[in-house]
Amino acid sequence: MPHLLRHALISTRDLVVSAAPFVLLALLLLWGAFIVLDPAPPRKVVLATGPEQGAYAEFGKRYAEELKRYGITVALRGTQGAAENLRLLRDPSSGVDLAFMQGGAGDALYAIDEAGQDAGLVALGNLFYEPVWVFYRTAAVKDEALTQLTQLKGLRVNIGAVGSGAANLVTKLLHANRVEQNDLTLTRLAPTPAVVALLAGELDALVFVSAPESPLVRMLLQTPGIGLLDFVQADAYARQFAFVDALKLPRGVVDLARDIPAHDVRLVAATSTMVARAGTHPALIQLFVQAARRVHGGTSWFSAVGQFPNAAVTEFPLAREAERYYRSGPPLLQRYLPYWLANLIDRMWVVLVSIIAVLIPLSRVVPPLYEFRIRSRIFRWYAQLRDIEESAGAADAQPARLLERLDALDAKVEHIHVPLSYADELYALRSHIEMVRGRLRSATAGAVT
Repeated sequence: MPHLLRHALISTRDLVVSAAPFVLLALLLLWGAFIVLDPAPPRKVVLATGPEQGAYAEFGKRYAEELKRYGITVALRGTQGAAENLRLLRDPSSGVDLAFMQGGAGDALYAIDEAGQDAGLVALGNLFYEPVWVFYRTAAVKDEALTQLTQLKGLRVNIGAVGSGAANLVTKLLHANRVEQNDLTLTRLAPTPAVVALLAGELDALVFVSAPESPLVRMLLQTPGIGLLDFVQADAYARQFAFVDALKLPRGVVDLARDIPAHDVRLVAATSTMVARAGTHPALIQLFVQAARRVHGGTSWFSAVGQFPNAAVTEFPLAREAERYYRSGPPLLQRYLPYWLANLIDRMWVVLVSIIAVLIPLSRVVPPLYEFRIRSRIFRWYAQLRDIEESAGAADAQPARLLERLDALDAKVEHIHVPLSYADELYALRSHIEMVRGRLRSATAGAVT
């Protein structure tokens, strides 16, 4: 091996050995901080959606695709709707981490802010409008256009399956119109069976509370013989209920060519929110809020670009990570670094600064330790050299024997390798060996004469 390479390897080895305790301590501190802070989100999360063919189910698939880009699997759990989702979130054993929630989905006739009293639940923001769609067979009302819920009296009406948020919301609206349950023939079918029953004439009307992305809603809007209730009192509903807004379905928005609808239709709408357990990993909440911007941030029938998601949540406290996103946007590092690295730094930077503050003073130990290790390789032979020199001055000294010891010592020193910066000390040792050798030879020559 070339001498230069050998010296470089030896110097590197000594530096590594000298710095090993310092590096080990740094790694232990980082490992401890990683365990305590848990910066990496779980690889799997359960999202409660809603019934098949509904808007929640459709949006759930989009969220699953969005988070798949970050290596996170979103398991979608189908439910009957927002009311069941709320019960699942309240139940720690359900395994549900996040769920779509609907304004007014709490138990019927109770104050809407009851859900806000749930400890351990936080909102990620408002996502989209969910209009109250009251579809009816025009033949059942003798082609009379329905404009008020009181006109449903005496009809066979489906208000949603048990566990759906629609049933609870509609019950509140009916109660406000003094329409009692015995004034109607109520059924509680799931969305798809209810549509089948309506088209078969087994129902006179049905109520959906869903975003227009629902395939069933879009189909009914274009089905001949099916009318849509026009909420002429939409503004009044919005004033009386904090959980609904007044909207307008513009003329022709469903199908411009066929002019569907043929006129503007006034609607009332709840606002959909995503709710999570308070213990959900912060990085996961950050990812879901960013995904919500991509999924719901565009234009729709009822919202402008950038209107959703937003932080105007009233029923649940807003999660800290969500509030941070709405205030400042995505973390700065995520704009330039891979997500996993940006998230790691973002979650651990305070601890990293603290660790660095501790390690900087300790790092000053490494150079003296390295120097001591190199110099000890030279200085340890001075003990033998001194012993030889002191033995030469004894009365019973044997110069020839001492010369043999000195030659053996010199042979060992010849194989010492040190960095060039310490070569002067190695040559100093060898010159001192030569000096003692000269004295021994002089002593041997004197003994001979």
